[in-house]
Amino acid sequence: MKSFPDEVEITVQGGAGGAGCVSFQRAAFKPRGRPDGGDGGSGGEVVLEASQTLRTLSHFRRRRLFQAPNGKPGQSADRHGRSGPPLIISVPLGTRVYDRDTGELLGDLLNPGERLVLAHGGRGGKGNAHFTSSRMRSPRFAQPGEPGGERRVRLELHILADVGLIGQPNAGKSTLLRALTASKARVGAFPFTTLSPQLGVLFQEDEEPLILAEVPGLIPGAHRGKGLGHRFLRHLKRTRLLVHVIDLSQVNPGDPLAPLKELEAEMTAFDSNLLDKPRVIALNKIDLLAPDFPRQQVLKAYEDTGRRVLAVSAQTGLDLDALRQAIWEELRRCGHDLDSAAIPE
Repeated sequence: MKSFPDEVEITVQGGAGGAGCVSFQRAAFKPRGRPDGGDGGSGGEVVLEASQTLRTLSHFRRRRLFQAPNGKPGQSADRHGRSGPPLIISVPLGTRVYDRDTGELLGDLLNPGERLVLAHGGRGGKGNAHFTSSRMRSPRFAQPGEPGGERRVRLELHILADVGLIGQPNAGKSTLLRALTASKARVGAFPFTTLSPQLGVLFQEDEEPLILAEVPGLIPGAHRGKGLGHRFLRHLKRTRLLVHVIDLSQVNPGDPLAPLKELEAEMTAFDSNLLDKPRVIALNKIDLLAPDFPRQQVLKAYEDTGRRVLAVSAQTGLDLDALRQAIWEELRRCGHDLDSAAIPE
């Protein structure tokens, strides 16, 4: 299976400037006409543009070199060459751009239509008409065009989502995403069904829609590369709320907070700032609990963490309406402007 295309390296090159022209005016009764060679046109720029229509960087898989058009050479009769048009490269919203050689952050494209110039075009050469002077009446030379700028860059996609679903493998994150949204995320009764981030849009009457993102499951040792590692956690950095999805049917009543502690340890190993985000805990699969399971005792242990806790069943839909409402209420409680949610067209 192909990896999720959320990081790619490309080389960009601005167009070369057109050469200046060496020409002399030729007309009847003017055997020694003045120099009239025009200047060459400038080369085109290479520009990144944020687009709402793209979701991944998959369109870069087969092309890694991007060259803008060259400027046209100057012509006689003082005609300047046409400048090369810019080469516009579309990328998804949330794309970060780094210089491949220095690691410098060049830009962060968050808004539709936002642009970033990666490579400037070369300047066009001056024609011989430009060099005429009282001491040089008939220059027989012109400047060549300058080469365009070249740069290697790394594009890194950080998905723009309002809410992130995070949990261990088989906690029911994909089932929950499908139940809350119209997502068609793959569901299976085996670990690591989700191999790449999945998106869905959560709708509620009289509320602004929210984008939900599910990331592949985390296991202890993910920061050392176990399972799928931490690679996809970057997509949670821009979320406004995290929903911890925990398989309640697999919780040990003797140590009920162990799954939460494991998740938080991996989040801390990746970026401790993730723990500062507002969080809701969804204890999933209550439909699979044994009759003697101490449900209230476990619920109280999670509620004592100070987080909002809901026991739900993504499979049967039990109490999912309460979870939907809790997501909006928690965002409001933390002072987030729901009217600014970015929804794909």
